[in-house]
Amino acid sequence: NGMINVYPVRAFKDNYIWIIHNEKYAVIIDPGIATPVIDYIGQHHLELIAVLNTHHHHDHTGGNLELSQLSNIQIYGPQKETIPGMTHGLEEGNIIKFPELSLNLTVLNTPGHTVDHISYYGSNHLFCGDTLFSCGCGRIFEGTAQQMYNSLKKIAALPDQTQVYCAHEYTLSNIHFATEIDPANSLLAEYASKVKILRAYNKPTIPTTLAIEKTINPFLRCEHPAIISAANQHAETQLSNAVSVFSEIRKWKDHYQSNVH
Repeated sequence: NGMINVYPVRAFKDNYIWIIHNEKYAVIIDPGIATPVIDYIGQHHLELIAVLNTHHHHDHTGGNLELSQLSNIQIYGPQKETIPGMTHGLEEGNIIKFPELSLNLTVLNTPGHTVDHISYYGSNHLFCGDTLFSCGCGRIFEGTAQQMYNSLKKIAALPDQTQVYCAHEYTLSNIHFATEIDPANSLLAEYASKVKILRAYNKPTIPTTLAIEKTINPFLRCEHPAIISAANQHAETQLSNAVSVFSEIRKWKDHYQSNVH
């Protein structure tokens, strides 16, 4: 009975709200809306013990207050961000213990998408909000390219078998961009076929693993010759280091996404 399930509740167009649970208790990651969460816990007769937020954006926190009325739950989030109903502000290295689930989660500061974005890591699971996506990374809305690059390096240093639970189903469009800049990557081509099949059946492509991401995700491969050369070509100059390569492909992707219909 020590089995933990991680279930993706879908919300909005492409959000995943992750529910970590056993037969009795549940912890929710980034509930942008309460209704589908309430439905799931009701169907499975679960008791909600906590909400964990990675950052303040409304599509990750919009359900907090409604869920907080269900029962006496803890609401965790980044200490310096304004999170609705937050009872516990967190920073790097904090450990949250959920004995009911035999789960301990360590807090990692992963700024970039927002200045104080955090991720949660434990039991081989990483809940990283909008920092690392499969074959992509979050847009830099508040932080800097240097911060986002460092956050991705910090995540990449975790064990290869780490299961990565991000908050959006962006994998297919991420693959389109990655293929454009890394066309000779046969592992990427192989991954693309798998993902197309999953999406054809409307199945999640998440979780992914760090092992896979290190071979296909251009944002984790900024020191790789293929990525450097694509970035140099796009910038029409020799970029001097991995951060400038990262910054160039992130800007390229911001523009590229808006041109894909």
